Amino acid sequence: MPITARPITTGVPTRKLEAFLRANEQMQVLETPFVVVDLDVVAERYDSLRVALPVADVFYAVKANPAPEILRMLVSRGSHFDVASPAEIDMCLAAGADPAVISFGNTIKKARHIADAYAKGVRLFAFDAEEELGKLIEHAPDATVFCRVLSDGEGADWPLSRKFGCEQEESLRLLRIAAAAGMKTGMSFHVGSQQRDLTAWDRSLEIVEHVASALAADGHMLSLVNLGGGFPGIYQDNMPPIEAYGEAITTAIAERLCGIFGDHMPRFLAEPGRYMVADAGVLRTEVVLVSRKHELDFKRWVYLDCGKFGGLAETMDEAIRYRLRTRYSSGPGQEFVPTGPVTIAGPTCDSADVLYDKTDYELPLALAPGDHVDFLSAGAYTTTYSAVAFNGFAPLQQVCI
Repeated sequence: MPITARPITTGVPTRKLEAFLRANEQMQVLETPFVVVDLDVVAERYDSLRVALPVADVFYAVKANPAPEILRMLVSRGSHFDVASPAEIDMCLAAGADPAVISFGNTIKKARHIADAYAKGVRLFAFDAEEELGKLIEHAPDATVFCRVLSDGEGADWPLSRKFGCEQEESLRLLRIAAAAGMKTGMSFHVGSQQRDLTAWDRSLEIVEHVASALAADGHMLSLVNLGGGFPGIYQDNMPPIEAYGEAITTAIAERLCGIFGDHMPRFLAEPGRYMVADAGVLRTEVVLVSRKHELDFKRWVYLDCGKFGGLAETMDEAIRYRLRTRYSSGPGQEFVPTGPVTIAGPTCDSADVLYDKTDYELPLALAPGDHVDFLSAGAYTTTYSAVAFNGFAPLQQVCI
């Protein structure tokens, strides 16, 4: 399918989303909480990233939102897929994906899951430890294996450091073991989710440069470099456009790796998740209770029917700060609506189920039980973080339109 640049949405709900929300309010088909996702926005984001970063194959991070409708649409556009489990592999295959375009990017895999993925035709596998590499050598003998290196995560709202990746020298040692075993090799990193710093990729590519140079001196050339994710959604703060990310990454690749690989550059992968689906979705919740801890308290508590365990886990440490909207929200040409500071919490009997207390959120003083509060740009990491039945609450519903 031809790829053309399109304007990137601003995180404001599309007309399709607004029409769905209005219709549902009138007909009460879906009870809150629920997420509605505009597939056209996902397609737009895929196309825009292809234009901004043409050097890399796009591997959609399925964990961000594995809705079958999203996967089928991305298959139709030629997307590749980054998966974290056997179930995600099966989801991609069910959506029509070729196993050759699936990367098993989780560095923590059971041996039988590696063998099963390999039997299904998956040929890209991540690792970051010698023990994991040993499983791959045994159960995926002619696959391409890529070693994940540590990233400091600086500049990211949701860092992904420490648990995943190994030190630079360890990655060199492990890749030498893989090369000696006859494996095709690569490297990967992840600069952290919702990355604000455009230089973050350069810092990680500097590590790739050192390791790739040492391997080249051994006579072994990397065949793959996985650039990971980090491309942002639009929450409370404005973010650089995707073109700026593409330019920064492309420049860093040229400066760091051209001297090693020349005209025979390795294959590059990018693993967008949040960028692809966050701004495509709205999570609609209902106010259950508005209260104060003392009658003279200036700050109200607003309890919603969706909380940390219902799909808003990324409010942990108030890391992801969603934009909120109510029917009272004022805008250009509208009457001013008085607001006041709030603590926002979920409905469960768990004291950890507080979404925002330190961040300065204000909501209309008129807000009352039964009113809706919309979390904008909520298409990523909401349904997949929803508990099955904590406190008996049903999992978060989702509709794709």
